[in-house]
Amino acid sequence: MSDVVLRPAVVADAEAIRTIYNVEVTTQTSTFDLVPRSLEDQERWLAARSGAFSAIVAVDSSRSGSPVIGFASLSPYKDRAAYNTTVEDSVYVDRSCGGRGVGSMLLSRLVDIARESGFHAVMARIEATGTASRALHAKCGFELVGVERQVGRKFGRWLDVAVMQLLL
Repeated sequence: MSDVVLRPAVVADAEAIRTIYNVEVTTQTSTFDLVPRSLEDQERWLAARSGAFSAIVAVDSSRSGSPVIGFASLSPYKDRAAYNTTVEDSVYVDRSCGGRGVGSMLLSRLVDIARESGFHAVMARIEATGTASRALHAKCGFELVGVERQVGRKFGRWLDVAVMQLLL
């Protein structure tokens, strides 16, 4: 992991982020998005990220081609004012780089950003069969606080969502 560094994402990372994310959209249940993002969509998403809600990327300087191998961000949890001290995390790692600790690096940094930004809680909403994501969050101190039954539908099947939480 000595070749992997984390840094704030910039608009120039949009294509690499889009590529990682769209694999999840089209082949996995790790996101409930059903339509792949266009480059313009991804650029707008990145442009809207700022402050505590900015995105970060994991960059592997030893990798040929695109060195971005993962990304993560914090988002507002809900739009009502009473939720302002709670955020939701998102972490995505290039499938070819799984098991190398990249997800742990990204999520640990997000937790630090949330704490530094004065948030009180970080929420994770994970498709319930996503054992790797659930294990990653548990490793970083998140606890399962509930399961929402059959709240999503993708690839012709109903999906449950495991809700995990970390109090800072």
